[in-house]
Amino acid sequence: MNKDVIIGLLIPFIGTSLGSAMVFLLKDKISDMVQRVLTGFAAGVMVAASFWSLLQPSIEDASEMGKFAFVPAAVGFAVGIGFLLFLDDVTPHMHMDNMSDGPESQLKRTTKLILAVTLHNIPEGMAVGVVYAGWITGQASVSAAGALALSLGIAIQNFPEGAIVSMPLRAEGMSKPKTFIYGVLSGIVEPIAGLVTIAAASMVIPVLPYFLAFAAGAMMYVVVEELIPEMSEGKHSNVGTIAFSAGFIVMMILDVALG
Repeated sequence: MNKDVIIGLLIPFIGTSLGSAMVFLLKDKISDMVQRVLTGFAAGVMVAASFWSLLQPSIEDASEMGKFAFVPAAVGFAVGIGFLLFLDDVTPHMHMDNMSDGPESQLKRTTKLILAVTLHNIPEGMAVGVVYAGWITGQASVSAAGALALSLGIAIQNFPEGAIVSMPLRAEGMSKPKTFIYGVLSGIVEPIAGLVTIAAASMVIPVLPYFLAFAAGAMMYVVVEELIPEMSEGKHSNVGTIAFSAGFIVMMILDVALG
């Protein structure tokens, strides 16, 4: 496999791992304001990536459909939202800020948090895999720089996500090395999902516009369901909004400049 593709698939995983490593540098618990900043920034990156790296190429790739070029983007986006809605409904799910609530055991809370974040990392890995699959097969709407921009953008939002996973686990009393390992493991599904998507490129490419939009819908579900509510809670909600704007701008610059 092309070295650039391997690096591109690993970059988001590295972002998660570096974020998880913050458990060795920060205090045992992230303050509410810092968590809102991290969450808001991640949300901004994902929204920008969903549009410039996924939905826009989806529409461009379906340009031969003329006025109906929006159809793959609309259908794929709706299916992506529905898929994540279904997964959240059938699997144990919890918001990250509920780690200390309720009478549940520490093990059950920990398992839920890791499962929730791991679940949300799968569509991100698929998104990177779909874009690289499009580039490998010569799709005009996808460039190597654009694929790298998406990979870097997801890595940027994975950094705070890694910290947000690891720090609550540490606050539950788990050792720092074990907390770091759990954080890293929550991100390992991304390169795996990307590899599986690329391996199925022969099946993916004919419906690439739908898959690009599917990944965008799945990512937007995470933003609306998880990240925006968390960044908007409490008296520091304006901080989350500012961080969202910063994340959006950073990802927009990456995608436009590199794409």
